[in-house]
Amino acid sequence: MPPVRKRQPSLSQLRAFAAVAEHLHFRAAAAALGMSQPALSGAVSALEETLGVTLVERTTRKVLLSPAGERLAVRAKAVLAEVGALMEEAEAVRAPFTGVLRLGVIPTVAPYLLPTVLRLVHDRYPALDLQVHEEPTSNLLDGLLTGRLDLLLLAVPLGVPGVVELPLFDEDFVLVTPLDHWLGGMEGIPREALRELNLLLLDEGHCLLDQALDICREAGRADAPVTTTAAGLSTLVQLVAGGLGVTLLPRTAVKVETARSSQLLTGCFAEPAPTRRIALAMRAGAARGDEYEELATALRDALKPLPVRVL
Repeated sequence: MPPVRKRQPSLSQLRAFAAVAEHLHFRAAAAALGMSQPALSGAVSALEETLGVTLVERTTRKVLLSPAGERLAVRAKAVLAEVGALMEEAEAVRAPFTGVLRLGVIPTVAPYLLPTVLRLVHDRYPALDLQVHEEPTSNLLDGLLTGRLDLLLLAVPLGVPGVVELPLFDEDFVLVTPLDHWLGGMEGIPREALRELNLLLLDEGHCLLDQALDICREAGRADAPVTTTAAGLSTLVQLVAGGLGVTLLPRTAVKVETARSSQLLTGCFAEPAPTRRIALAMRAGAARGDEYEELATALRDALKPLPVRVL
């Protein structure tokens, strides 16, 4: 024989019992719920029958909770709170650009683009609870695919199945040198010049390292020019200012990073200059995909004042 299904308490029964537990008075509890006292009493009795326990001790003068009622009142309130949270979350889902959006950003983008992103969200989507996570690309992709993150802002292409890229812009790389370097401040630098330079790069794990190595290979440099590395672009630029070598910076980082020292010059490559592409990335079939595409469109417009080529 199939198992006998136990009856489940209804939300109205739980609300009635929780009100009685709070007010310890049937008339006050009924008034708080906007229902008649007989209906409230009937709902509590039905809950007692469903659970098989006595919840309320009724006397002519006052209402008391039984020991079981004391314990189950806590559970009933917790269930009702969770139901309320569920309804709020569903409302957030129905209303675009509300609720939480967990955005992952790579370290070589975060300091330079986040001011624009945060200003856009604050001005255009004030009900959106934006939570930012700065991590390397591999961590961000893992977070996106496991559901820990909702949307990424990073360099592409990724070539990862199940991930959709929403391109935002392309930006050139520039060469940052000490003041006395022979390429300092030069326009039209040929890529081939990278073959002989003492190039300072980021540590392993940064996608910008891979991009820099690709640029070097395209310039005809076979070896990996890694004599000194750093964990971030700020440190790289300070090493350049100290005369340890030169480095590559994306244009969006130049204003922030070179302002830290007066001992630097910036040179531009000949066309076509080495570039990187920045995009938003989301899970294929994401429930909020339409919102993310709208956000990408708004971001492209907001990023136009930056030294980039918006796509």
